[in-house]
Amino acid sequence: MAITYRIGDATAPDGRDPGVIAHVCNDSGGWGKGFVLAISRRWPEPEAAYRRWAQSGREFGLGMVQLVKVEDHLCVANMVAQHGYVSPANPVAIRYDALARCLSKLAGRIEEGTVIHMPRIGCGLAGGNWDQVEPLLEEHLAMAGFDVRVYDLPAT
Repeated sequence: MAITYRIGDATAPDGRDPGVIAHVCNDSGGWGKGFVLAISRRWPEPEAAYRRWAQSGREFGLGMVQLVKVEDHLCVANMVAQHGYVSPANPVAIRYDALARCLSKLAGRIEEGTVIHMPRIGCGLAGGNWDQVEPLLEEHLAMAGFDVRVYDLPAT
């Protein structure tokens, strides 16, 4: 399979194929800026599940993935691949090694034929570089046979 690029909203994927909306979360337990706001506007479950997970500390940390069912054919993958927040001391909060582990775990936990939808993960508030993220998607998802769809919002 391949990575395809679309203009649109990653929280409103088209089609009825089984799907996962994958996004990056931080390891601080915070949820409140960036793409997570779009997720929370559509479904309360991913945020509530992430907050419970972070507070529990059980299997929560960099490289971990939580799948949360939001519709019959759709889940949200909370992938912990951001260390804290961007700051002068931490100018790039995405951790590419943690993202690679998340993507590998995701591929191992979803069924063949599942379509993976996402924004340009790790490249907004986490400060990452798409030239480093895209090869990870290719290696861990596309080469494993998954259809990966990356959404960019329309220009305003």
